[in-house]
Amino acid sequence: MDYLKAFVIGGLICVAGQILIDKTKLTPGRILVAFVVAGCVFSGLGWYGKLVDFAGAGATVPLPGFGHNLVKGVIREIDEAGPIGILTGGLKAAAAGVTAAVLFGLLTAVFFNPKEKG
Repeated sequence: MDYLKAFVIGGLICVAGQILIDKTKLTPGRILVAFVVAGCVFSGLGWYGKLVDFAGAGATVPLPGFGHNLVKGVIREIDEAGPIGILTGGLKAAAAGVTAAVLFGLLTAVFFNPKEKG
């Protein structure tokens, strides 16, 4: 049942993104930023955490999950280190994901020899 919930919620998030791509003139970059900001806002309001509890990876893997992770890190760091946590919390919480993205991007570029479209 957990897999089904994750699939449905993750799929609905993707459907929302596809609708934005198809029905608006928003660029993919702006949609990406909107999803991360929405994850931050919904997490700050306490809503996204409930969605994560319900759907697990279906809510944490898509882009709003990144925003949720940033907010959780900031809140945790503020509790531990005070106001400086506003600056350090998001960086600490997202460091592993950002590092993995850079590392896998580098490995892909090295092994697959990308070329510009032209």
